[in-house]
Amino acid sequence: MATRPNNLDTVKLTLEILKRIPRNRVISAPELHQQLLAAGIDRSRRTIERQLEALVDQFDIECDSRSKPYGYRWKSHSKGLSLPTLTEQESLLLALAQQYLQNLLPASVMKSMDGFFQQARSNLDPYTNTKLEGEWLAKVRVVNESQPLLPPAISADVFDAVSTALYQNHWLTVDYKNAAGKQSERNVMPLGLAQQGPRLYLVCRYEGFDNERSLAIHRITRATVSGISFKRPTEFSLQKYDDDGRFGFGEGQYIKLSFCIAKPAGQHLLETLLAKDQKVVEHDDYYAITATVIDSARLDWWLNGFGEQVWDVKKNS
Repeated sequence: MATRPNNLDTVKLTLEILKRIPRNRVISAPELHQQLLAAGIDRSRRTIERQLEALVDQFDIECDSRSKPYGYRWKSHSKGLSLPTLTEQESLLLALAQQYLQNLLPASVMKSMDGFFQQARSNLDPYTNTKLEGEWLAKVRVVNESQPLLPPAISADVFDAVSTALYQNHWLTVDYKNAAGKQSERNVMPLGLAQQGPRLYLVCRYEGFDNERSLAIHRITRATVSGISFKRPTEFSLQKYDDDGRFGFGEGQYIKLSFCIAKPAGQHLLETLLAKDQKVVEHDDYYAITATVIDSARLDWWLNGFGEQVWDVKKNS
């Protein structure tokens, strides 16, 4: 027989529900149930429904009962549940994090944080007193360095499974279609998630192998989280994987690169260096540049992009 929750548990559940009720849209009991589960709060949907019915009578919360499941939100004149520890600056940071980092946060964490994101947006509402903070979101932007591309379509179920397995250190079974169109099923050990331009990549190890590879998330057609956990390999570092040029199709081999570049095309290299040991010799109409870099296909693409403005390219081990 299930034990009845004590008063403290009921209060905690009430607070968790209150802070997740939005002002400018409605939220249903099933949505709240999923958010609470993601936050580690396992209560039945019926319990949440009963709590919502009681909260409508006790707080400035309205229920849209025109269709099921019912929707709940704070009334227009209400300020909702105030989170005193969430300052205007913290609200700004959360709003920016949601905008730019949502694909790099585990899906379960995003769901559990929805109440805070809602409160952050409410705090930055243009009709509140936080006018300067609200304006800031329109003053900052991440700008593309190359031709902007639309992100490839990613299945929500696939991304949810990938991020969950990565977060929990669980094996993942994926159906993957490579660039040539070949489909295969693999058990993989998820080790990292990286965003490169508009694309997301899962860094993983195939079962039975000890080397890492990158899988494009949009090419995963199905993903299932297993109930089997793994011990994350201590020798793996996502930063080193990136530093070794693996996302640029390199193998971590350092070379001494030298080339000549026309001054108009090479001016930016005086401000943004290729490497800390970069050296520049200035001539009348060009620069002679040397630097120690990772050899990769991406490096070749970058050099070839300058066309005839780059010449005398040499690579030495």
